[in-house]
Formats: sequence, C-alpha cells, structure tokens
Amino acid sequence: MTVTPELLLQAYRVGVFPMAEHRDDPDVFWVDPRKRGVFPLDGFRISRSLAKTLRRNTYQVTLNSAFGDVIDACADRSETWINHEIRALYEELHHLGHAHSLEVWDGARLIGGVYGVTVGAAFCGESMFSRQRDASKIALAWLVDLLRRTGFVLFDTQFLTHHLASLGAVEITRAEYRAHLAQALQIEADITSAPLAASGQDVVQRNTQTS
Repeated sequence: MTVTPELLLQAYRVGVFPMAEHRDDPDVFWVDPRKRGVFPLDGFRISRSLAKTLRRNTYQVTLNSAFGDVIDACADRSETWINHEIRALYEELHHLGHAHSLEVWDGARLIGGVYGVTVGAAFCGESMFSRQRDASKIALAWLVDLLRRTGFVLFDTQFLTHHLASLGAVEITRAEYRAHLAQALQIEADITSAPLAASGQDVVQRNTQTS
C-alpha cells in the first residue's frame, strides 16, 4: 500500500500513526497504542532549574525555519523508526502546512527541536532531539506556550517516557485518547496564528498563571 500525505492525515484523524522498524527498512506499519501519552496543556511542569534556563535567553527559538534539519536530527541516533519514506511524507505534509517544527538555536547551531502534525486542534508530536542540556525541554516549553495561545486542546506525545512524565505528560487509554481527539477535530486551530513568545520569561510567567 502506498502511503500518501492524504492517507497519513486521515490516519492521524482516526488515532494511528506510522513507524518503520529501522531507518533502512522500506516498509511502514501503523501504530495504535493501547496506552497513549499526552501533555495536558495546563499541566506542563517547569522546574526551578528549567525556569532559570528559560529566563536566561541564551538561545533563540524559531518556528518552521528548519523542518528537514529537525527530522534529520531526530533520526540521528543508533536506532530510529524514521526511514526514507516517512521522512519524505512529513516533508510533504510540512509543505502542505500540516506538519510543523520548532527549533532551538545557539547562534547558528541547531541545538534542539520538536516536530509534529496538526489535525484540527490536536498537535500530534512525532519526535524531538537535544544536542545541548535542556534544549528539548526548552523546545517543549515554548511549544506548549504557543499551542495554548493558538487554540489547541490536545498535545499527543504517542508514548509516555520518564522524560515526558517529569514535564507533566500523562498516560491515558486508547478510548480516552479517541474521545479527546474527536473533540479536537471539531475545532479549527492554526499554530501560525500567533507569534512565538517574546522571551523565555514570558513562557515561564504564562505557565505559572495557567498551571
């Protein structure tokens, strides 16, 4: 079966996503976890140390300025489920306006980032990476802040890891996830409809007010 961008979007709308066994495996299979990781958008945890890092503003954050580089960085590990076909599909979704990346920079060096797919008011996170301490946490903090301000109601992380749980992510059942997804699909949200936060201080302050 040939996977097209349209089929991929439909898969997200029914709660499944693609993976490959490894980067050199040409086949793609669909995943529908029994337990799903999600970030409650009003429950993102910013620790004291992360708040201090965010306030320093020794980094820069951009949206959709290096989508392909973010995917490549996420796949740059000994084992990855991102094969050539999956990479190409997400590039197509990005060009169609359905896939987005948030990048963290140290000058001209890309040090962290996250990317995912949007359907309705759901952001389906795909992968993230960090090349410097706390860079992926910075990316998630800025992304959650942006999702809140642009009308999103669901942040799907696919699976729950210790790293994500430490930041406030929780695990819900497949049935619960599908109920949340159905609600999110009734709402239109646009991640580009508001600018990124003016500073890390703004991210911390708004997080304190909403969590």
